[in-house]
Amino acid sequence: MYRFSQSKIIPYQDDKTFVQQITNEFSCESVNISWREKRPDKPENVLVRMIAPDVFIASSLWRQFSFIDLFAGIGGIRLGFEAVGGQCVFSSEWDKLAQQTYNVNFGEQPHGDITKIETSQIPDHDILLAGFPCQPFSIIGKQEGFSDTRGSMFFEIERILRGKKPAAFLLENVKQFRTHDNGRTCQIILDKLHELGYHTYITVLNALNFGVAQKRERTLIVGFSEPLVFRFPEPYPYCPNLKDILENDDDVDRKLFASDMICKKRLERLKEQGQKPFYPSMWHENKGGHIGIHSFSCALRHNASYNYLLVNGNRRPTGREMLRFQGFPETFKIPVEHSAIRAQAGNSVAVPMIIAVVAEMMIALSNKKTISPLTIAVEQPFLFSFDETINYEVKTTVR
Repeated sequence: MYRFSQSKIIPYQDDKTFVQQITNEFSCESVNISWREKRPDKPENVLVRMIAPDVFIASSLWRQFSFIDLFAGIGGIRLGFEAVGGQCVFSSEWDKLAQQTYNVNFGEQPHGDITKIETSQIPDHDILLAGFPCQPFSIIGKQEGFSDTRGSMFFEIERILRGKKPAAFLLENVKQFRTHDNGRTCQIILDKLHELGYHTYITVLNALNFGVAQKRERTLIVGFSEPLVFRFPEPYPYCPNLKDILENDDDVDRKLFASDMICKKRLERLKEQGQKPFYPSMWHENKGGHIGIHSFSCALRHNASYNYLLVNGNRRPTGREMLRFQGFPETFKIPVEHSAIRAQAGNSVAVPMIIAVVAEMMIALSNKKTISPLTIAVEQPFLFSFDETINYEVKTTVR
């Protein structure tokens, strides 16, 4: 049975009761808990994350908070923030089919084009979320002397932050965002955020390190209105098995199966490369024609060729499988055609990775420990991690 890296909010009273509740909620036989910080000294709700079979991280929650969901897609980032008790008070997404999927799953029709929505129409909120598009800032630079972000989608985030002044934000973009235009795009945005009074942390995380079977590297920028102490999450020690994610071929629409010619060509090329097929596996063809065979999926892409990824070298992944690769819950509904959910999943985020980042944000906001803004600025160049090794050591404090 498919089980992605799950998270639940569980009330803490004492160790014994807490462990029993985790056992019941996660349907596990044993419980190995690592407290992200000290145990509560009074009853309170706690975020519990399953990072491997029967292995959990427990951490504190911030007070009840509100957030807005910009460039919302189908709500992947929203799912991460709702998992820690947040309440969405506004969402915006211009794509009609994505709006349809979002509405069916959240009971809310997102507002349309954010450029046409006045700041005054957006409710006050504690945290701003945005998986914003990365546009060619270099063109703007040539035209405007590289002086501002007008004309880009980031400007919409900038104006809302200026007008609403939330306590924090989370921005998500592609891995290449940091190096786009020799790093000037990223630097302009960080400078703008600093001018708005925010203290930022930035890194690149790989979803494969956070409980999903997909190699997906993304740039994440976390910001606070105060210079709070914050750290990005450590990798999890577990990656789901493809056997628990892939559907039975007999239950898959025959339209998703590749032609005999494509299957034969892939297999022959794999042998030419000196590789032997294994199953279950995901077969990935890059632009140069090289065939990669993995025990996980390469990054889902909304505009990739139709045969970019093949399950066991013979069929395309189903909509449900793609959502599983992104860590979406099984209850997430698919109201659109396969071509649409394929694009939507490719545009979305790995939910468990977002939850891991949000958990650290909650700790920062709860503890209110501050650090010198200069220290944050000096440490920024060292915050980029491209290490894909899963080496997180879980320290057991409750059994």
